[in-house]
Amino acid sequence: MKPFRIKSYAKLNLYLEVLRKRKDNYHQIVTLFEKIDLCDEISLSPRPDKKIQIISNHPAIPKGRTNLAYRAASLLMEKTGIRQGWDIRIDKRIPVAAGLGGGSSNAASVLLGLNRALGLNLSRRKLVSYAKTLGADVPFFLSGAAFAVGRGRGENVTAVTAVKRRFWHLLAVPKIKVSTKTAYARLDKLLDGREFAQVTGLTKAARDVKILLQALKGKKAPLIRNFFFNRLETASFDLCPKLKHWKNVLLELGVEGIYMTGSGPAMFSMVSSRKEAVLLFRRLSRFKDLDTFIARTA
Repeated sequence: MKPFRIKSYAKLNLYLEVLRKRKDNYHQIVTLFEKIDLCDEISLSPRPDKKIQIISNHPAIPKGRTNLAYRAASLLMEKTGIRQGWDIRIDKRIPVAAGLGGGSSNAASVLLGLNRALGLNLSRRKLVSYAKTLGADVPFFLSGAAFAVGRGRGENVTAVTAVKRRFWHLLAVPKIKVSTKTAYARLDKLLDGREFAQVTGLTKAARDVKILLQALKGKKAPLIRNFFFNRLETASFDLCPKLKHWKNVLLELGVEGIYMTGSGPAMFSMVSSRKEAVLLFRRLSRFKDLDTFIARTA
């Protein structure tokens, strides 16, 4: 069998509201995902033994069972009863642990790729049931949707088919580490037992994901970004003041409507055109501690 190749796309959280902490210590959220064309490429090659091996051009990628792509392959082999080993090559372009969903996307791509490569014909619903055990963002990458609303921990995904447009973005990723688990813990501490929805300067209407969805259907980029929101931004900035500093730097350089995705450190701005994205990209290219990308809705 020849190596099976599949693209593994990144995501942005255009909206992320934390509703409450659950009894299982996870958090109930509402988020709006957008799939963007910044992507890794995954190559799947069968091995003569039954081992799963991760190969990558990025030194920070875990090679063992903590890697979500490894876990996805292992889970699918277990569920289908197929005793087959795989070399999984991950050519990384999505920044690692940046809030862009690279690991979750890799896991989803492995599920999709192996399903096709082996001719398993497993339904999307079946693959999603596996994906939910791997991570909250993995089901979104199996949905095939450019935009989707995630509820629960983010794993209950509803595709948004009404938004047909594609948008340009500038991404800025400071070389800073932010733990998602720690960010949620800091948010809990900052709220100190109060209801999540009560601790905000925004009106209820402004926090409604439906308002953003309506904006995406018809408004121009500078207006749409007025409806972006990320509850975790406050917690991540509190944990890492350097991250807030970078946002201020970006604003001063003319990057308007800059927001964090996930728990960071990646930040993004929706821009009107590729031309505008390139202009801003060039302004930021002098910063050695900042990785920048131009991306579009995939």
